[in-house]
Amino acid sequence: MIDPLSKTTPNYKDVLAASKRLKNIAVKTPLIENSHLNELVNGRVFLKAETLQHTGSFKFRGAYNFLSQLNESYKKKGVVAYSSGNHAQGVAAAAKLLKVNATIIMPSDAPDIKLKQTRALGAKVITYVRDKENREEIAINFSQKTGSTIIPPYDHPWTISGQGTVALEILDELDRIGLNANKILVCCGGGGLTAGTVTTVSKKSPYSEIIVVEPVGYDDTARSLKEGQILKNKITTNSICDALLAPSPGNLTFQINKKFVSCGIAVTDEDVIKAMSFAWQYLKLVVEPSGAVALAAVLKQKNYFSNLNSVVILSGANVDPEFYSRVIK
Repeated sequence: MIDPLSKTTPNYKDVLAASKRLKNIAVKTPLIENSHLNELVNGRVFLKAETLQHTGSFKFRGAYNFLSQLNESYKKKGVVAYSSGNHAQGVAAAAKLLKVNATIIMPSDAPDIKLKQTRALGAKVITYVRDKENREEIAINFSQKTGSTIIPPYDHPWTISGQGTVALEILDELDRIGLNANKILVCCGGGGLTAGTVTTVSKKSPYSEIIVVEPVGYDDTARSLKEGQILKNKITTNSICDALLAPSPGNLTFQINKKFVSCGIAVTDEDVIKAMSFAWQYLKLVVEPSGAVALAAVLKQKNYFSNLNSVVILSGANVDPEFYSRVIK
């Protein structure tokens, strides 16, 4: 069985291979600008709208890249994943396309829209209590009983390589218009999107600065990078950014990210709500809390991005309608 804690480090060629697998499968999402945001920052800000990706999140990329590499014997036994919702939907959608049975371990307090959409895509959902049970242990036990393959949300080279195609598209588009990215802001939970970004940017645009953005109280990646070792969060709930509440960086993602990430920014729930409202009012995009943290960082620290070309990844759009309605009001 494929080891979900594989230490193999993905490289740029793996990202290019993932891009080929995803061609005509994943959405090549737009890189957009907004004049009002540029004026506020006194610079140019490019927004990668992964909100428009299949299942409303970048997670589809890594999930499909992983599942598409399984041989038929693994596919017949099915797959299992653990996720608060976006990886869940990505795996469910990829499994449906590839005709693979999928089971997803999801927290009972996950947004209702994510639970419903995961089930609607044909996956079986098993819920757990976030602060009392361990999702990885549940997945491992299920895998051992059924023979299904675990699809990690971030800590696997195939997942990371798929996520790296986000940065590949960003840099290709900037190349097309003759610009370089001075700073790239990445929302960070377990660090898979960041690791994919690092793998791509370190090869294709090594002078670009990568900044991780996390919720206040869940800045485990920034703290770990500063201390040079993996640190855990003291809390695992009480933030609206449900997709960024991983207890600590992944073993593989940390080893990749510590070599190239320059710094981290932490944002409050209030910062995130302002960013979500901004995205609705000025960008005409629905962005979920976890997907809005990078934009929140730019709005919070405008002077830091003045006179630069900055890239913000809007990573997801899966937000409960009731909560979103309150935000935009």
